[in-house]
Amino acid sequence: MTTVPPSSTEWNAKYLRLAVTAAGVALWSWNVDTDRFTMDENGYKLWDLPFRPFVIFEDLSAKIHPADRDRVRAAFAATRAIVGSYEIDFRIIAGNDVRWISARGQGDDADIEGRTMFGIFLDVTGRKQAEEAHELLAGEMSHRVKNLLSIATGLTLITSRSTETAAEMAKELTTRLSALGRAHDLVRPVPGDQENGALLGDLLTILLAPYDDMGAFSGRIRVSVPRMSVGEAGATALAMVLHELATNSVKYGALSDPSGTLDVAAVSENNEVVVVWTERGGPPVVAPSELIGFGSKLLRRTMTSQLNGSVEHDWCEQGVVVTLRMDKDRLAL
Repeated sequence: MTTVPPSSTEWNAKYLRLAVTAAGVALWSWNVDTDRFTMDENGYKLWDLPFRPFVIFEDLSAKIHPADRDRVRAAFAATRAIVGSYEIDFRIIAGNDVRWISARGQGDDADIEGRTMFGIFLDVTGRKQAEEAHELLAGEMSHRVKNLLSIATGLTLITSRSTETAAEMAKELTTRLSALGRAHDLVRPVPGDQENGALLGDLLTILLAPYDDMGAFSGRIRVSVPRMSVGEAGATALAMVLHELATNSVKYGALSDPSGTLDVAAVSENNEVVVVWTERGGPPVVAPSELIGFGSKLLRRTMTSQLNGSVEHDWCEQGVVVTLRMDKDRLAL
């Protein structure tokens, strides 16, 4: 019996299918008159739909994220007028997951066959998540740089109130900035250091020491917390929160006024650690209508995602009171 070798067309189709599957590419065709979409098996898996001979745009539209739906409708309607290739990125909801899909094809009726256009779907979720993480990191870094500039300005003003000569001011300002460096070392141990964390009281004292006036104004920041250990990850997250609160206080709150005071107290309750930040004697407090700034978002995100906790503000007339609640086990990590 003679075996007939596959034709070049069959060989190409077989290996093209293997390559398409390996690359995670989903093939689709769209009849512009009947609005029917035909997809391969990869397409139905990507859209989390049961396999069927065809779907219509409304079937797919129901899976598109509501925030992207109108944009995708308009984009697909405009594809026939686009000269050359096009690419549309959008989100779909597949079960409990949100996926990013990139639809690509040729516009201007290029290569249309029997009133049918052809293209591909790609799952670009990983790339989009990486882009979002990059944008978030860039925003956070920008915010931190602005905070550092605000901290430097605030520390300069605080130092100028308790010194009389340029030499004294330079010495005290250097001391405060060095204290910030020690706080950074405390929450980020050097490689090889066997110490895996710090005491909560030490962490708070060192972090807040640069903001305390010296001389006649010494002691305006008071820390009272129980003895407990804080892990490296917990200390880093808490340091971000405290720096955010201290920066706001230096710019707008009690630490912006020579007569203002700050009390930081903590209690341990069952599996929860509660830190209460109390400002008094600063400028008149006006409660914001809503907390929408990047710093406020960073504060809430750090408390919820890294410390499994929450943050509450009480904008009383005497000064703001911020209550931080965090998971004791998460703080110890």
